[in-house]
Amino acid sequence: MESVQAIKQRFGIIGNTPSLNRAIEKAIQVAPTDISVLVTGESGVGKENIPKIIHQLSHRKHNKYIAVNCGAIPEGTIDSELFGHEKGSFTGATQTREGYFEVADGGTIFLDEVGELPLTTQVRLLRVLENGEFLKVGSSKVQKTNVRIVAATNVNMFEAIQKERFREDLYYRLSTVDIHLPPLRERQDDIHLLFRKFASDFALKYKMPTVKLTDNAIQVLLKHRWGGNIRQLRNVAEQLSVLEQNRTISVDTLKSYLPTSGTHLPAVIKTSKSESDFSSEREILYKVLFDMKSDLNDLKKLTMELMKHGNTKDVEKNNESLIQKIYGDDNEDDAIDYEDSLENTEVIAIPEHSSNNDDTTNSHDKYHFAEEIEEEETLSLHDKELELIKKSLERHQGKRKLAAAELGISERTLYRKIKQYNL
Repeated sequence: MESVQAIKQRFGIIGNTPSLNRAIEKAIQVAPTDISVLVTGESGVGKENIPKIIHQLSHRKHNKYIAVNCGAIPEGTIDSELFGHEKGSFTGATQTREGYFEVADGGTIFLDEVGELPLTTQVRLLRVLENGEFLKVGSSKVQKTNVRIVAATNVNMFEAIQKERFREDLYYRLSTVDIHLPPLRERQDDIHLLFRKFASDFALKYKMPTVKLTDNAIQVLLKHRWGGNIRQLRNVAEQLSVLEQNRTISVDTLKSYLPTSGTHLPAVIKTSKSESDFSSEREILYKVLFDMKSDLNDLKKLTMELMKHGNTKDVEKNNESLIQKIYGDDNEDDAIDYEDSLENTEVIAIPEHSSNNDDTTNSHDKYHFAEEIEEEETLSLHDKELELIKKSLERHQGKRKLAAAELGISERTLYRKIKQYNL
């Protein structure tokens, strides 16, 4: 059995972090077996090296090794890519095609980004793992294959299982052995070693002197989060090698090539609000609606009092607490607005049925009639007020201060009316 150090040299792996060494040790140990392996870790940590190590140290090393990026194959064609198809099985299938599992019979298949597989394909893959059987697309003939499957993912598999995006039984079949590769930020002692290796490689590639970092620049390099891990570090080294004339890289120069804040790759764009966001907005909307309903009921009550008594002073005196509730949070101008509105309100007399002979007219009929008049008048006042506010805002080109002055109300009151009428 080869040593960890020999494997590093053979596959060009740089670093001495214990967690990295442990991952390589596990790969060496499982290589002679046929058990399935799941490689986990963030994007850019070098997960593709583990299946290569496993294949080269296994008895399958003289057979085919096929790496498949599951996330790069369209959902409609991935079954055909993996398992093959029969001629005429779908539009464009002009001839029979062998899939990867048939081609790699006796070898190893590396399924990168296995967490992106569609659920229907996951069912087919589970059958291959269980008994080595598969069906070509459009075929009813069961075929057998003898492949070693090594999968990799940067997805949180337990979260994917909970959200029913990945089958739990397939996860446990794939992860007979789980090999985790640490992110670069947890391999601080390896960061500068990797940078020097990349800088040397690019100097040789582009035929130019190797870039070197100052001591302060090295400290910045070590403290950076490296959300893109080794892939990001390699890109920075290449950019510095190609673009910088001065081959000694200072702190300021290095910082100009680093993002201002660390990111986790792959980037996930939030396209929809979470349930908690919707719940919070719903609660706020309910509160606003209930407050509006309460204010409307209070205004209806005041209007009824005004219609019954006809005296604004009496109405104001008898309903002082109600008026304070509605207008208490406004300034003095609002109070004047309210008094003006009461004085200018047209009081409609409710005719009384005084005839003693009309037994069919009772108190319920009188109240119902008053309620109808109240509803008509409320609608009339609402429309009039809305019309006046619209005209004033249009005349002053949306300037609330001028419109409020013209209407004889405070700017605060006008703002509240604009929100109320959704203008």
